[in-house]
Amino acid sequence: MRILLVEDDPQLGRATQLGLDQAGYAVDWVQNSEAAQTSIKIHKYGCILLDLGLPKEDGLSLLKKLRTSGFNEAILIVTARDQIPDRINGLDAGADDFVIKPFDLDELAARIRSARRRLIGGAREILKHREIALDIAARKVKLNDEFITITTREFNILQMLLEHIGQIMTRGQLEEALYSWGEEIESNAIQVHVHHLRKKLGKDLIRTVHAIGYVIDK
Repeated sequence: MRILLVEDDPQLGRATQLGLDQAGYAVDWVQNSEAAQTSIKIHKYGCILLDLGLPKEDGLSLLKKLRTSGFNEAILIVTARDQIPDRINGLDAGADDFVIKPFDLDELAARIRSARRRLIGGAREILKHREIALDIAARKVKLNDEFITITTREFNILQMLLEHIGQIMTRGQLEEALYSWGEEIESNAIQVHVHHLRKKLGKDLIRTVHAIGYVIDK
């Protein structure tokens, strides 16, 4: 999943970006409301992490704009403001959760997963299909009850296809979710990852839809 981090503190922003990257997320980081709005027009994000104390336009105003404009993905407020009125205002404006700084990165990742589950109708932490079980929280995969070693990108592709089982995911949709700014994408990167998943989990698991993308059939 691709995340937009809106945080004006350079040290905290970089640390959060690196931490979530290691947790398997693609994270774009901006430092003000204007840059955030521009990014959202260009890219599709599954979650926004939003600081309230932004320069010029604050996070609460940005949150209201996003919800008014029809942005329906998960938005988590991540802020040092811990007063009850701040929480009430943020939740009433459309935030899905409220995370107080300083925070633990594992807890933040868990809250992101929780917000996404609510958004897409209570998705499970364990995705199962035939002999395959994918543990989203632990980021582990089992085939016939045996753990299979796969890379972060392979895991993310498998998760997306299992969450949208029966739906064709285009190469562009997969690339958009897997790669953040500045990452060089080889033209056949998705094809290579899918090839490795087939070798590890079965050649018939993922079906190629010619000139469109990939799907795991129901």
